[in-house]
Amino acid sequence: MSLELVREGGLVWLEFGAGRGNVLDAAQIDALAAAVQALAQEEEVRCLAFTGRGRDFCWGASVPEHQKEQAPQMLATFHAFFRLLEGGEDTPFATGHFYGMTTHARGGLFLDPEARAVVDAGALHGRAVSMDGRAKVESYRMTSQCASGSGQFLENIARYLGVSLDEVGTLSMQSANPEKVSSICAVLAETDVINMVSRGITTSDILRGIHLSMAGRFSKLLRALKVDGVVLMTGGLANDAGLRQALQDTLDKEPGPKITVRSHPLSIHAGAIGAALWGAWRCEKLKASGGPVAVARA
Repeated sequence: MSLELVREGGLVWLEFGAGRGNVLDAAQIDALAAAVQALAQEEEVRCLAFTGRGRDFCWGASVPEHQKEQAPQMLATFHAFFRLLEGGEDTPFATGHFYGMTTHARGGLFLDPEARAVVDAGALHGRAVSMDGRAKVESYRMTSQCASGSGQFLENIARYLGVSLDEVGTLSMQSANPEKVSSICAVLAETDVINMVSRGITTSDILRGIHLSMAGRFSKLLRALKVDGVVLMTGGLANDAGLRQALQDTLDKEPGPKITVRSHPLSIHAGAIGAALWGAWRCEKLKASGGPVAVARA
């Protein structure tokens, strides 16, 4: 892996490139962790920013290396790396951190001031977060570890069906007779899809069935939180019109308070927007107290 460091005052950019998708193997994780540990000891460093070379940030850890004899060490290094990023006694520049649900709540409220909950439909999991008018998180629920409620699962299905993610929403909304997906397990659900294709079920009906299955899981999260009013979709699937419509249709058929599902052109960036807003707030607090603040110069 090539790792390039670019310094801009107290801000350090770390750009890593590891080939297609910037997939990280054990050696690359070790190198990245070592670089961060070294930077953590530099008192002039106030902020770290990560970016990946090419169109993708990072697809994650190497699947082939998740073997019985290698996985424990990979996970231990990876988790230690993230604990360091979260800040601790050995990180001189740490002044606090914000959790993902907090940033999505803040970003969601910024994009839609009427929203009192967000559904974060991400690559690896889905979660519902309820908040008040100040973006204070009141409660949250997440899908289980099974990936059938995630963007990665939908991407795998789309790839098998030979359609792009940009086409999924439109095709789903063209469905006339959606085919129900019987399993909430990602692996078994993909088997269901293979059987549907062999039976001649149309792509639109398959995708609508997948969307309804995912919507059912998100609906349970929202109902568990006793949400009502406006819910904003965030995360990577936020602009999937088919999923959004499936969730609205599912909620409309259920008893309970009226919930209106919305999206925003910038919904997929809600977490980043929220992090920036909280970061700006934190920056102002540090400046007011005389604390050091990183400044990036163009």
